[in-house]
Amino acid sequence: MREPDFDVVAAHRWFAAHCFNAAWELIDKPNRTTEEDEQMLRLSLASAYHWTQRPDCSNETNSVGYWQTSRIYALLNQPDNARRYGNLALASASHEGVGPFYRAYAYESLARAEALAGNHDLAAQHAAEGRRFAAEVADADDQKVVLADLATAPL
Repeated sequence: MREPDFDVVAAHRWFAAHCFNAAWELIDKPNRTTEEDEQMLRLSLASAYHWTQRPDCSNETNSVGYWQTSRIYALLNQPDNARRYGNLALASASHEGVGPFYRAYAYESLARAEALAGNHDLAAQHAAEGRRFAAEVADADDQKVVLADLATAPL
């Protein structure tokens, strides 16, 4: 296979961010069509793929990608897939050196997944763990954002 005539690293950087942001625009859209739901999921998975191809891929970036995909599966009413990606987010966030912000969000995604599955006690436990890790987030703005998202998780 011959080398492409463009900067592959730059392309992965661009597509990782572009796909993540485009998926987020669809997450925020109040009335998505079925096609937009599918596109939202494809964009999130594409973003996660492109991150894994970047030399600066990290446990943090993987956790964020898995978290977004979990959130999308929750929006699509697929609790098993939401749980799967929530667990992947938590596994990435649980590595040494990864800050509490990422664990708080991983637990937020798991709280949503379990609530959707009807496991309200487990959802409440995950939300409590998310709040516990959020309390350890040093940046006040980051802490505020994660606590606000945890407050919207249906329990």
